[in-house]
Order: sequence, then C-alpha cells, then structure tokens
Amino acid sequence: MRRFVIPMLALLLMACGNTKKSTTETSTVAVPVGPTFMADSAYLFCQQQCDFGPRTMNSEAHERCGLWIAEKFRQYGMEVTLQRADLSGYDGTTLKCTNILASYRPDIQNRILLCAHWDSRPWADNDPDEQNHHRPVMAANDGASGVAVMLEVARLLSHDTLTVGIDFVCFDAEDWGTPQWADSEGSDADTWALGAQYWAAQYSTQNTGSKPRYGILLDMVGGEGARFYQEQVSLYYAPSIVKKVWNAAETVGFGSLFPKDEGGAITDDHLPVNRKAGIPCIDIIPYYPECEASSFGPTWHTVNDDMKHIDKNTLQAVGQTIIQTLYSEK
Repeated sequence: MRRFVIPMLALLLMACGNTKKSTTETSTVAVPVGPTFMADSAYLFCQQQCDFGPRTMNSEAHERCGLWIAEKFRQYGMEVTLQRADLSGYDGTTLKCTNILASYRPDIQNRILLCAHWDSRPWADNDPDEQNHHRPVMAANDGASGVAVMLEVARLLSHDTLTVGIDFVCFDAEDWGTPQWADSEGSDADTWALGAQYWAAQYSTQNTGSKPRYGILLDMVGGEGARFYQEQVSLYYAPSIVKKVWNAAETVGFGSLFPKDEGGAITDDHLPVNRKAGIPCIDIIPYYPECEASSFGPTWHTVNDDMKHIDKNTLQAVGQTIIQTLYSEK
C-alpha cells in the first residue's frame, strides 16, 4: 500500500479531541447477528488471486485476475460494472486501470460501501534485501486479502437476504505510488490510490442514485499478528462509523484484534472517497507499533507478502466484524 503519516492532520485531531457522551444515554447489549464468516473460503479466494501471479498494472496476470474477480461477483448474483480508464503513474507510465464495481440489491436506497484494492505493488521497495527492491510483490495480504473478504461476504449474501444494499468496489492502481528508490521532490501522496481518485471524481459528478451512508475500506486484513487500531483519517471523517465497527468487533469476540487506540494517519483509498465522493469512509488497516521494518507489518512491500503469511484467524476476525456491522443495519 501506500502509506504516509499526515502530520498536520494528526495535530488537528489532537487539537479537536474527543467529546464524551452523556452517561444518561440508554445502552443496549449487542448480540452477534448474521451468518458465520467462513475463513477457509476467504483464504481460498486469496490463494486464487495469487495463483495468477503478481497483479501488477498492465500485466497479463492483472487483466486475467480482474476478469476472474468480476465473474465471481456475477456468480454470486451481483450487478457488475468494469470502470476502465487510462491513468498516469508517478513516472508518466500509462496505467490501464479497471475499477470493479459490484452491487448487491441495487434497487435499495439504503446502501453501504465496501471497498479494497486489487492490484499488486510492482516493487518490493521495503524488502530488507536491496536486490529485491525492483521485484514485484505477490500481494497476498496487501491487496488480495481485502478482495477475498469482500468475495466471501458476497458469497454469503447470495444465500441470504440483507435489508440494506451493498456496493462493492475493487479499486485498481492503488499501489503504483512513488517507490522509495525513486528520485522524488516534495509530497508524492497523490501518486497513490489512483483508481480510487478516479472513481471518486467520477462519482462526485455522475452519480444519480442513492449515495451510500458510509464506507469501509479493507486493507491488509489477513496478515499474521495483525491488530487493527483506529486510523486517524477515519476518526476525522467518520468517527461514528469507527465506533460502530469497533463495537461490532467486540460483540463478535474479536475486540482484542480491534483495540480502541489510535494508529497512524494513512494516505489510502478512503481519502478520495471521503474528500471527493463525500462518503464517510473508514479504513480497517493493521498497525504494528513495535515492528522495526514497517508499522504496516514485516511483510509490507516485500517479497514475503505471500500466502505463507496469511492467517485465517485474522481473516475470520475482520470478516465476522463486517458481517456483524452489515447485519446490524436497519
């Protein structure tokens, strides 16, 4: 992924603080709802994406995997649209971008957005071995895991009825951001999340339907040892959704993986969804405060981001949290 802490935003958040609600509010005890998320199935979806090889932009593996993802959503009864565009990478490379849009019950006005990116990082520029810095990343976690969770949710919905509509979006061209070894002047935050930037710009000018009430971005949701702290951009734009999702995790027994402490402020696909599309969107993304290699974990942007480091327990925690969130909606 992408990731750069946004210092000014962090300072703003510190200045704003948090307002405590009155203790006179009536509280209700939440109970688990919805079907059981199948981690084995999500793991298989992750493996099947990796079987295509690294899904780097403009590659055959990328094109074939994109068609496979679209077909899986169709198989589960979703209406699918491929949003294609030629975008410019940080180095001027023309990127053949395909955002994959799938809708569950598009007739319902009350809607929720679920999203993840599906492309692979072309360069393992954070690998401890410099000889790997120009090799592509398999992206089992950083890409495939988020899509895998969404596909499993779609599969479960194909056998059930939910009272809200779901818009699934698989963003492309997220991970073509400026590599660490490239000459770069000034901020390069805009070189990341290109597919999401395009989708959000088009959405803001062309959407004529019902806007989702909120969105949830799934990013690197299958890694070993992952814990999902509350990301600061999410807290800034959609604090009530952060609270909703983290409470859902606690309800289904995964509160220990969703600590109610702040993580970093991240440049990710949710940023243009919030800023350009105007949809309050949060990011479920891991934070490893003690990891020397990266706060995103030891495999981030390395050749070790492979299926050997995908944990079904992590997939289960995130997937069941999403099910709880969706099935708690009215």
